[in-house]
Amino acid sequence: MTEADILTMIRDELARLAPEVEFDTLDPAADLREQADLDSMDFLNLLTALHQRLSVDIPDADAGKLATLAGAVAYLLPKAAARG
Repeated sequence: MTEADILTMIRDELARLAPEVEFDTLDPAADLREQADLDSMDFLNLLTALHQRLSVDIPDADAGKLATLAGAVAYLLPKAAARG
């Protein structure tokens, strides 16, 4: 699993949740919820979809670590790598 793979999964799930978002214009360091205009339920749905696609646990307490694209990649990459 690579950084590009994780970003592709995030792109796919965002396209499903917020099809109007232009993924390539998102700032990796800015709050994803604000940029994509996601409410709390949309963000939870995004995390749930990533959990299912990657087969990794994302505890509620860690949700803030995925608030940005860069943070999401940094959080998910080692978890995905650890699962094999």
